Amino acid sequence: MKVKIVWKKGGSNGEDAVSDADRPPQALVDIHSHFLWGLDDGAKDLDESVAMLRMAADHGTTDIVATPHANFQYKYDSLVIAERITQLRAIPDLPVRLHTGCDFHLGFGNIREALVNPRKFTINGLNYLLVEFADNLIPPTIEEVLRRFLANEVIPIVTHPERNPVLQQSVPRMKEWVSMGCLVQITAQSLSGEFGKFAKRSAWELIHENLVHVVASDGHDMVYRTTRLDGAWKLLNQELNETTAARLLIHNPTAVVRGAPLPTIRGGPEPVEQVSDLRA
Repeated sequence: MKVKIVWKKGGSNGEDAVSDADRPPQALVDIHSHFLWGLDDGAKDLDESVAMLRMAADHGTTDIVATPHANFQYKYDSLVIAERITQLRAIPDLPVRLHTGCDFHLGFGNIREALVNPRKFTINGLNYLLVEFADNLIPPTIEEVLRRFLANEVIPIVTHPERNPVLQQSVPRMKEWVSMGCLVQITAQSLSGEFGKFAKRSAWELIHENLVHVVASDGHDMVYRTTRLDGAWKLLNQELNETTAARLLIHNPTAVVRGAPLPTIRGGPEPVEQVSDLRA
């Protein structure tokens, strides 16, 4: 008789248990998370920040990027971010490697500053930049802005378009951005419907259109918008295949934190090298 082993590690918050067959490798890389405390609408204090990191590690994540907002509401302070990353890295048993980045709102002031000093906002100070659009308007000149970033060897990664009402209706335009060299990142919880049926439908449509390069948590807390990626691994593995799950949750985000070109993966999943603990 076959016995189905259920993996319950880290399931103390009421999440569904993950079967051993669907358990991800301890190699997931999360390029979008708000675990740094007191900077935006993410973690409220150091304890919550550490808890979010431990939750991520308990469910397969080895590397995670701090991406505080830079928008009209929240000031982006790279010095404070560096101080808090240093404080977290000093914790002896911290189970994940930390990297720096930014959830960069495409407002006029931000764009002007980033075109002059893009490495202030890019992931690990290298060449990938998470870019977030407003929910009600995509500027008609945005293609020129994206081209200017690309000309400066900064690759925009469009974040959570499946949750943006305008971008949900703009798949042809997103195809143009991808053809230009931009990347697309969707939110893990969108795949299972936590952001509603329209975001879920859009997320899967983008995946089937081959327009998604990375799945990330966009984690903000311990309950509603967590740092877990194992649910996304399970869904991608079940609905598509393990190769796709590994591409979106391991191989491509690994390249992003290294500032390297995305790999071309054919056939089965490739062996995963550990991401170096980059000190941004």
